[in-house]
Amino acid sequence: MITVNMHEAKSRLSQLVKAVEERGETVFICRNGKLAASLVAARPKSHSRLEGDPALKVAFAPGYDPAEPLRDDEIPADFR
Repeated sequence: MITVNMHEAKSRLSQLVKAVEERGETVFICRNGKLAASLVAARPKSHSRLEGDPALKVAFAPGYDPAEPLRDDEIPADFR
């Protein structure tokens, strides 16, 4: 975590961005001693909202067909 005032942030912007990119630092920028903004690394674009996460892929048991209808004995009595 790095805290700088506005003037220092303007003077050292490229160094601060490099620290965020390479070391994962978070930079807090203050104006008149109060927090005004923060500089954090951008998320990579590899996972958009429309792409599925490969770690969450569903794997069915061998021979299982999810489209196969249930037999009568597999349906709970309350739902028959």
